[in-house]
Amino acid sequence: MKCTILALAGDGIGPEILGAGIDVANAVAAKSDLELDIKYDLIGGACWDKHKTFCQSETVSNAQNADAVLVGAVGGPKWDKLQMDALPEERDGLMRLRKEMKAFFGMRPARYYPQLHDQTPYAKGKVESSEIMVLREMCGGVMFAQPRGIKTEKNQRYAYDTAGYTESEIRQFAIAGFELARMRENHLVSIDKSNVMESYRLWREVVKEVSSEYKDVEVKHLYADNCAFQMAMRPKDFDIVLACNFLGDLFSDLAGIVSGGLGMLPSASLCGPPLGLTNGIYEPVHGSAPDLIGTGIANPIGMILSIGMMFDYSFGRKELSKRIEHAVNQVLVSGCLTPDLGGTASTNEVTTKVINEIQQWS
Repeated sequence: MKCTILALAGDGIGPEILGAGIDVANAVAAKSDLELDIKYDLIGGACWDKHKTFCQSETVSNAQNADAVLVGAVGGPKWDKLQMDALPEERDGLMRLRKEMKAFFGMRPARYYPQLHDQTPYAKGKVESSEIMVLREMCGGVMFAQPRGIKTEKNQRYAYDTAGYTESEIRQFAIAGFELARMRENHLVSIDKSNVMESYRLWREVVKEVSSEYKDVEVKHLYADNCAFQMAMRPKDFDIVLACNFLGDLFSDLAGIVSGGLGMLPSASLCGPPLGLTNGIYEPVHGSAPDLIGTGIANPIGMILSIGMMFDYSFGRKELSKRIEHAVNQVLVSGCLTPDLGGTASTNEVTTKVINEIQQWS
């Protein structure tokens, strides 16, 4: 089986960790019947420097035609300073890619690793067995909605954004979330601020309507601030968290506390519900970390686990995804950790150990 991948290294530590992830992907393919056809392109600041755009139309087209897209990391101080009167997706190549691919279903898992307990703020017994899946709607909400801008009123600047969703956007996302809940623990928490915002009132109404078709799934509706407190105090009580674009961005980092660090967190942005093979964008949750460029100590595990999600949701090979997770776990057990996790290992050392585990597969 031939699988096509578009690889977009991006900026900062992106090229380094993407390279590590692709080395792992090739090692997995060599132990299976899969053939990987990998093509490379630019995104983010690297694309701007060459083409004066953060994502080319040709790149979008190639992404739409691939089986999966891998992204290292995008952005950095050099490009943050650019002043552009443009839509958000024109100022951020990754946002454009998500929007035009219609990669609406963001999956951001965070799980507890016993080997990394000391990297969490939790006492023993508070976090063990935690495995949270934050679902983030990726193509709508305040990140994209219009109008927005900055203007001068009464001799001072006034900034405004629009937190808008259509009923169909919410419904599509909620249905996919409930389908995933059925594959897991049949439990879902939907978060909003419907006590103060109209867009969240619609969010809660539509999620309730969708829930009526999923009587087997236990649903809770929580205000986001209340949910943040409960998740921080009792992470083991949560399985799936259904969130809009903005809140999903925040809560995926909050959930990541149980994993011991942002470098451990993978993600997928799927172009359809997780019910069969679908194109998607796979990337670690962390940023481009300009301070780590050239140090050789960036944590590759978030990228490697994102590769695992790719094998599952875009290639239909869940068993390979599980084996990648097992290989990562064995490396953690061995104590081979990058400095962000309290160790001294390099990016290459961690990657090599993961590949060694994979090469032992029978």
